[in-house]
Amino acid sequence: MLPESILLDVQAELLNWQGLGLSVLEIGHRTEEFKSLMAQAEADLRELITIPDDYHVLFLSGAARTQFAMVPMNLLSAGEQAGYLISGIWSSIAYDEACKIKQAYCVASSEAGGFTKTPTDWQLSKKTSYLYYTANETINGTRFSHVPKVENTPLVVDMTSCLLSEPVNVSDFGLIFAGAQKNIANAGLTIVIIRDDLLKKIPGQAIPSMLDYRLHAAHQSLYSTPPVFNCYLAAKMFQWIKAQGGVALLYQNNCQKAGRLYQYIDTSTFYHCAIDESARSIMNVCFSLVNKELEEAFVLRASQRGLYALKGHRAVGGIRASLYNAMPIAGVDALIDFMQDFSEEHS
Repeated sequence: MLPESILLDVQAELLNWQGLGLSVLEIGHRTEEFKSLMAQAEADLRELITIPDDYHVLFLSGAARTQFAMVPMNLLSAGEQAGYLISGIWSSIAYDEACKIKQAYCVASSEAGGFTKTPTDWQLSKKTSYLYYTANETINGTRFSHVPKVENTPLVVDMTSCLLSEPVNVSDFGLIFAGAQKNIANAGLTIVIIRDDLLKKIPGQAIPSMLDYRLHAAHQSLYSTPPVFNCYLAAKMFQWIKAQGGVALLYQNNCQKAGRLYQYIDTSTFYHCAIDESARSIMNVCFSLVNKELEEAFVLRASQRGLYALKGHRAVGGIRASLYNAMPIAGVDALIDFMQDFSEEHS
């Protein structure tokens, strides 16, 4: 979901961006105007989450899934291995991808319990170059409520669905990446934040140019044509977040939205959330109807009430309400009102 104010801004500027007589969809990525936009976008992102000076910010084209391969290709040398915490489907896919390319092992997994919790009680093996985890699992509705503690081992984290939705101490991580399509912009842009010492330690073997972090950093994300429109939209979103009072205030709003919905589900005999309270996502509230045969009707009737995209992921089914930054509390209230009406109708 995107803020309506941003959509209206884009609409107004679409035929004539910055008085140039060109659409932003037509502007060259080597122009001074676009370079200025990129510089401001990076400065705003650095301000929003206090990114230290020894971190590079990369605006890369493509899906976040590309990082599942780029991370091990860039960060693992011969004889080294990476550890993966498996807390849901996305971290599981990332682990499988790493195993195709380099040496990786599962540090701990919550799969046996149906991914209703995040992994606990684990220990790293020797020669572990980094520990990887997914901060928020959109499909399963689980979230790490704390940063895993490691000593002298860089943390790599997929924050696709939660970057800018809650405070983050960037210094805790060696590398953060996030697809833009949840809280930042339209799909097709991935942001990578990587510490300089990791960049300098990338092994000497050849890495395909488009998959080499060093090359993108050296060219300030302009080695190839970036997703220009996506970057333009991300720049607007960063400004919007600042205008809302910053990430900390959005986090308070997000906790309020999720808390209100979870409270309704937990007090209902018609709906059920299987996720342990300690691991519940505040971005993706995944739940089911006690009578699962009614879920298709639930999704259809919800859409007739203007409540969209509630069908759970095809891999797990059920219902999923995504409460990304642009979703107002009124949207949550409207969903709860509908859920109440639907349950009364079908009780």
